[in-house]
Amino acid sequence: MTTPPVAMTIAGSDSGGGAGLQADLRMFGALGVHGCVAVTALTAQSTTEVRDVLATPAAMVRAQIETVLDDLPVRAAKTGMLATADNVRVVTDIAATGRLGRLVVDPVMVSSSGHRLLDADAEAAYLDLFAHAVIITPNQREAAALLGRPIASRAEQRAAAAELGLRTGATWVVVKGGDATGPDEHDGDVVDIAWSADEVLELRAPRVGTRNNHGTGCSFAAALAGLLAIGDAPRDALPRAKALVHDAIARAADWELGAGHGPIDHLGWAAP
Repeated sequence: MTTPPVAMTIAGSDSGGGAGLQADLRMFGALGVHGCVAVTALTAQSTTEVRDVLATPAAMVRAQIETVLDDLPVRAAKTGMLATADNVRVVTDIAATGRLGRLVVDPVMVSSSGHRLLDADAEAAYLDLFAHAVIITPNQREAAALLGRPIASRAEQRAAAAELGLRTGATWVVVKGGDATGPDEHDGDVVDIAWSADEVLELRAPRVGTRNNHGTGCSFAAALAGLLAIGDAPRDALPRAKALVHDAIARAADWELGAGHGPIDHLGWAAP
């Protein structure tokens, strides 16, 4: 068998198994990519709530990342929940060396249930990390927090992607629209705006009528990192990752796991 490419996720652990490292590793596995991890936080989490968060000390985050990089050929990495400014700075320091390969940054700030997953100082620290990213993937709420203004329409979503790209230096900025409720949402599609200095893409997929959408943002960033590890160009990875996540949502649409937002089906599990 061919040796698989290696990708790394630097993110928090979701005890409910729907998001974070657990979702990332399933997506890597679905793509045939060997996944390595650095655990940035433990969360007491289910489909309905984030009950508690314990951040990993920055020295331990650094030790995990450097131990992996000293042994395994990491081609791409993604960040999820980093929890503290110190953790963001550690990842930025290592990313600046180029050892993380092609980097996808998902600036996880607030859970879908409204629980804050990042301390205030870390938001400012993210701006330095973005400069080392091939792709950053804020949702509309995160983009609004980073820019200090609301984003309600698709035109504002497009403008936000461009401004973040120019402000941060990231090669691609994707402002995700999965949580959007503005006037453009009547067409039934979930639209992500992907900006680069050369072009702007609309990544569209039909909205799936389901409550099972926990971990979709993590999964999208993991799909991008996995595809970049395989060798896709970012321009090609973006629509492929969008389709992978849409299909995973659709396959899990009728699952009944938990009382809240359930997980998605990365692996194409057959019903028993």
